[in-house]
Amino acid sequence: MTSEMRYALDPVIWARECLRFEPDLWQEKVLNSTCKRMLLNCSRQSGKSTTAGILALHRALFHPGTLVLLLSPSLRQSGELFRKVNEHIRNLKVPPKKLEDNSLSCKFSNGSRIVSLPGTEATVRGYSGVDLIIEDESSRVQDDLYFSVKPMLAVSGGRHILMSTPFGMRGHFFNEWENGGDIWERIRITADECPRITKEFLADELRSLGEWVYKQEYFCEFVAATGQVFSYEQIMAAMDVSVKPLFPGVQVMAVQVLDADVTQFPDNPAPCEPVSEALPIMSSDEIWFDDQHSFRQEFKSSLASILKLWED
Repeated sequence: MTSEMRYALDPVIWARECLRFEPDLWQEKVLNSTCKRMLLNCSRQSGKSTTAGILALHRALFHPGTLVLLLSPSLRQSGELFRKVNEHIRNLKVPPKKLEDNSLSCKFSNGSRIVSLPGTEATVRGYSGVDLIIEDESSRVQDDLYFSVKPMLAVSGGRHILMSTPFGMRGHFFNEWENGGDIWERIRITADECPRITKEFLADELRSLGEWVYKQEYFCEFVAATGQVFSYEQIMAAMDVSVKPLFPGVQVMAVQVLDADVTQFPDNPAPCEPVSEALPIMSSDEIWFDDQHSFRQEFKSSLASILKLWED
């Protein structure tokens, strides 16, 4: 077997011999996995972005014509993730020839491309035939982005990898981890399993961050919000799919207002300040209170809709 074939078949050997990178045991497992769907619930500074860069580069170099998408919550994070890819390229004794190269994407002479994009639904539409999608900091990526990229794998049969630290008991990363079923391979790596993170550092972080943040950032726990009245388990236990809807045809969803005085909103407001969060109240009468959506109708009218549902 030639070395080229050996490297193509075994990403771990390629990482060791060509990138001069010695992976942790969990990183070996990720690099050697052939599972189409992977969830990486990893501590901060455990090496997940480095691993993602190796996966992306290996796929692009050994599978000509590949399209790899790297998704992150923000433009800055997209740039950081793509820099990991370029660091690995610089470690190669014979760097691959690039036909295109910029701060967020590159194209190799074998026709493969790696594209790093900030995580909004509008930035990713138009891509097709994707072979590998790696979503970094998934717990902070908008759900509509996750749902918009899934069809890109329908024809190619490509891989989808979500990696993140937890951020509350919400969003697609949490839902897939808890309820995604056997189609997902789940890997959890906590800070005390990472040889580069000391016990002294973790003790300082616990004192500094507090238990709620510390458990999520370093021990990969999905923790309910501090001001939450009912636990996730209590809410799930109260669900009964056999109960018929009170309002057929009307989709009523949860609304959470964060430190907002509704009396301060004018009748016809401009795009709202980021003082609150919400999901659509009704499928035919939507209103959003976040910093990326404008009001769909007058605020008082929407508030009246909420009150009417409550009174009825």
